[in-house]
Amino acid sequence: PEDCAVFHCRGCWAVLGDSLQLCGQEPPGLSVLICFKVTSDVAWEDSLLVGLEGALLGCAYYLLSCQSCGLAVGFILYSSGSDLAYLRGLFCFFKDSIICYFLQNQMIIEASKVNFPAVTLKE
Repeated sequence: PEDCAVFHCRGCWAVLGDSLQLCGQEPPGLSVLICFKVTSDVAWEDSLLVGLEGALLGCAYYLLSCQSCGLAVGFILYSSGSDLAYLRGLFCFFKDSIICYFLQNQMIIEASKVNFPAVTLKE
């Protein structure tokens, strides 16, 4: 319980998910929270985008946005190289777009400053 947090949109504080849905460690070069599920306040369009630089170079993905304010909050990876294959189909929140509210101590912390306990996906 001490690590339980609710993930909020940085733009409007809509609830987007929680730490109980965390399912993997962020890969090098990507500052993301990886989740199995999100709330209905997370939206994505049917059109695929292609990464042109950085860690998502050459990857196809759906952009996630906040249903309430429209802020881009993450992505769902559709296709990638083998190094990011384990992220395909999962919800990846950009840490810079998320605020964490910790339930036990009622603290609000930017997601980019939080290190959650290690969670790994089974191959």
